[in-house]
Formats: sequence, structure tokens, C-alpha cells
Amino acid sequence: MTSIADLRKSYERAELDEGASHPDPLNQFDQWIKEAIHSEVPEPNAMTVATVGSDLRPSTRVVLIKGYDAQGIVWYTNYESRKGRELAGNPFAALQFHWVELERVVRIEGRVEKVSAEESDAYFQSRPLDSRVGAWASPQSQVIPGRTVLVTNAAKYAAQFLLHPPRPPHWGGYRLTPERWEFWQGRKSRLHDRLRYSLQEEGSWLRERLAP
Repeated sequence: MTSIADLRKSYERAELDEGASHPDPLNQFDQWIKEAIHSEVPEPNAMTVATVGSDLRPSTRVVLIKGYDAQGIVWYTNYESRKGRELAGNPFAALQFHWVELERVVRIEGRVEKVSAEESDAYFQSRPLDSRVGAWASPQSQVIPGRTVLVTNAAKYAAQFLLHPPRPPHWGGYRLTPERWEFWQGRKSRLHDRLRYSLQEEGSWLRERLAP
């Protein structure tokens, strides 16, 4: 039987040098996520979201990024889910992308707020019909007696809304405004490259190398 502790991998695909990286972390992220998409890695848009509840215990889950620009990173979910409740009490979160095949990780930390109702409406209407119905059918993070609840709810709302389900009031987008970024590139002998960008008071970014 193979021991987990004995699993090893040598990271040798690329490097991350201060001179070759972008001074603006958003541009560096744009380059890396486009490379992940073009490389056809599985789920290049998947990111882990970490929040902290009122009991100070952290929790994580995987969601899909739906947009990014100078304002921040956007995803959509149920506002009444566990992450929604935790963000309502503590509006700070951390995100992580892990593109295994490219031996890269991106970490982002910052404050989170809901996107506008207009943004949420526009994105909701762009979703497939079954996904729009599903947003009504699932009481996300709540205990349910079985899958029958979801199937029954889906049938009920499909019959009620037909082809035009509106956006549920409990569903919409969040935007994380980055205050800190970290880009990790795997390197040989565990001497990985790590560049951290920290937002300064005047709005510029301080770029620093961290020891692996």
C-alpha cells in the first residue's frame, strides 16, 4: 500500500520572476487564468471561497468565478446559504485558484459585498432554464429529508414560472475587492516562486517575494 506521506512531485513547468510579472496583480491574474483556459485544464474557473462564521470557525467551498475587473472578483450564489450568512456577519473572504496541470496557485483576500440587483438580474437571465429553476428549488445549506424535496420543488417552480423564472430575492452575486494577492508557481526542489501584492493606502500595489 502506498503511503500518502511518500507521494512526491517535482514542479518544473515554469517560473515566476519579478521582472517578468505584471506590476498590477489584476493583469497577472488575467494572464494566468487565460493561460489556464487555453491550456484546457479541468474547471479553470473553479475557485475555493473561505469565510469565517460568528463562532470564528473557517469554512470553505468551491464556486465558479463569473467575472473579474478592476472592481473585483464576482461569483453568484444563494444569499441564505452558509457562506451567505457568514459573509453577512463578517464581510471578508479569501479565494484560491489551483491549476494543478500548470503547477500554479492564486490566492486573493479582501472585503466582500453584494453586486447590484441589476447585475444579478442580468446574469440570472443568462443562465440555462434548469439552472434558473434550480435556484428556486434548492434551500441551499438547509437540512432536507431527501432528494425528493429538490425534485418536487423543481417541478413546482417549473410549472409556476414556465420559461421565465424571475431571479429569487435570496439569490445573487458577490464581489470581492482584493486587498492582497499571492501568485505561486511550483519549482524544482520545493524552492517555489511566491509573489505577494499588497494594496497600499495610496492605491498602488507593493510586490514582494515570499520564501516558499
